[in-house]
Amino acid sequence: MVANVCNFSETARKDVFTDKGVYYGRVTDISLDLDRFKVKALIVDAVRGSHLASIVGDKKGVVVPYSIVKSVGDIIIIKHVTPVSADREEQQPAEEALA
Repeated sequence: MVANVCNFSETARKDVFTDKGVYYGRVTDISLDLDRFKVKALIVDAVRGSHLASIVGDKKGVVVPYSIVKSVGDIIIIKHVTPVSADREEQQPAEEALA
């Protein structure tokens, strides 16, 4: 198996898009699991006007699990995710109780 290794400086400051082409933000840091030599997560800043900013506001340092990263190249592509509203979370247990 061939491993594609790149420097942190090459990954930091890359733009992040979802697999649906929606702009998510920009990588500012990387969380590593040094025991396993793996990337755990990307730390992304929610840039104004991005999909991530519409979810969390202008937060800095949003943790994006590396398990949803699909591709790393000139840009980073992640799986498109949508936020779960509190209303849906409250309705789900009530619906399960009725079943």
